[in-house]
Amino acid sequence: MAKGLADFVAAAKAMVKEISTEEVAAKLNGSMLLIDVREPGELQAGCLPDALNIPRGLLELKADLNFPTREPKLADRDQEVVIYCGSGGRSLLAGLTLQEMGFTNVKSMAGGFGAWQQEGREINGL
Repeated sequence: MAKGLADFVAAAKAMVKEISTEEVAAKLNGSMLLIDVREPGELQAGCLPDALNIPRGLLELKADLNFPTREPKLADRDQEVVIYCGSGGRSLLAGLTLQEMGFTNVKSMAGGFGAWQQEGREINGL
């Protein structure tokens, strides 16, 4: 039987640690690298403070150490990386991808930007 998105997300959820919005808020301005994997159009609603936007479709390119236009902030494979998206599914998929690329400390923010916004937490760009 063919797999659907829910199957891929469930498999990623079994492999990638999730972190709560509360835990992320406590780590802001710390040493974690916060990555927003939403698409540019989604950023109109704002983003988390200090988040680096790398759309999900560009993540492998930006994280590949041998790619000419890689993202320098992704060079350290052992740094703490927290990923978020709109609701938490794409960030799990992105987290699994980064783990497969050798990152050792990757987490996905449960509930994504939607949960962060609903809780009334600080948002940049509004």
